[in-house]
Amino acid sequence: MFEQLQKIGKALMLPIAVLPAAALLLRIGVLLSSDLKVADGTALTVVWNVMTIAGDAVFGNLALLFAIGVAVGLTEGAGVAALGAAVGYQILAKINGVGSLIDVLNKVEAPAKVNMSVFGGILIGVIAAWAYNNYKDMKLPSYLGFFAGRRFVPIVTAFASVVAGLVAGFIWPPIGAAIQEFGNLIVTMGGIGLVLYGFANRMLLLVGLHHILNTFVWFQLGSFTKADGTVVTGDLNRFFAGDPTAGPFMAGWFVVMMFGLPAAAYAIYQAADKSEKKSTGSIMGSAGFTSFLTGITEPIEFSFAYAAPVLFAIHGLLAGVALAICAQLDWVQGFGFSAGLIDYLLNFTLASAASTGGSTGPLGILGLGVVFAAIYYVLFAAAIRTQNLATPGRTPVKAKGRR
Repeated sequence: MFEQLQKIGKALMLPIAVLPAAALLLRIGVLLSSDLKVADGTALTVVWNVMTIAGDAVFGNLALLFAIGVAVGLTEGAGVAALGAAVGYQILAKINGVGSLIDVLNKVEAPAKVNMSVFGGILIGVIAAWAYNNYKDMKLPSYLGFFAGRRFVPIVTAFASVVAGLVAGFIWPPIGAAIQEFGNLIVTMGGIGLVLYGFANRMLLLVGLHHILNTFVWFQLGSFTKADGTVVTGDLNRFFAGDPTAGPFMAGWFVVMMFGLPAAAYAIYQAADKSEKKSTGSIMGSAGFTSFLTGITEPIEFSFAYAAPVLFAIHGLLAGVALAICAQLDWVQGFGFSAGLIDYLLNFTLASAASTGGSTGPLGILGLGVVFAAIYYVLFAAAIRTQNLATPGRTPVKAKGRR
């Protein structure tokens, strides 16, 4: 079970990898057309609008992309699994459109909506992968030979999706309500809820399951109705849709990824043995810059996560505290890829519009980041020396004495 969850977590990276391109198109389009009004009233306005529509199209079809991406990720790139997932998701979406089947059977005039969002996509992706792994070599009688082998996979996926849709029609409404209540609970817990989320997020990184938690928070938690009546769910989706309440699960990560972890990398470099400083500095320097610019943190985090677990626990706690502080101060920021400088600059105007006090919010994140950089450095440097930790480039003192 645990191994399967890890595989799903890794497979989620494929559809998530599409988001940076979509976010870039959406934000640049809105920035040039609505915020800055570059070449307003000219033919270029059409270009900006097309960019916005293109980016919005990706966010509007995330569930389908997750279905295809998960299927491909779990089958090592099998195209027929992707086709099966596309077919299966369309079936699931149509059945979901009927509404709660319990309400339908009870002849309720307005059945409760069934909105599985990306969870539905993930479910279909898993079903398509299961169909591929079990039926790709299926043998059939000669008169049905055309449908044998890989061609049988989309057929199985289609029928399995009908079953999944019917089951979801009965069980998803209470599950969806429970998810919404869980989200409300985290919000009502205030800072404590965000501290727990931040800490859990980093701890799950160690076993590759953080993407599952992120998928719930970014694409499922909370709902917002756009001006055209479209309902979007998830902290990330709602942020880009203009929901002023979105962003508390993202803002604090800019503090951690742009400032905290680079400072931690510097502390690790400072603690390295003299003979190892050059190589350690090269590794930590590039990892720190990558975290600051793009928000990709794994090179830093995995450099000490297993060698010095106490540092990772400190990091997880600080991440949660950063999220809580930003949320309590109503500082909003969001990302399409990760919490690095690129996303920070791209989404500055949108974050300013959503934050209480305008640009004070995203600018405040920078100020808080400087404070957290100092905290990260001091705590990491102190822990490395007092706990005699074997961080990159450093040989513990006792080990040195045995040479």
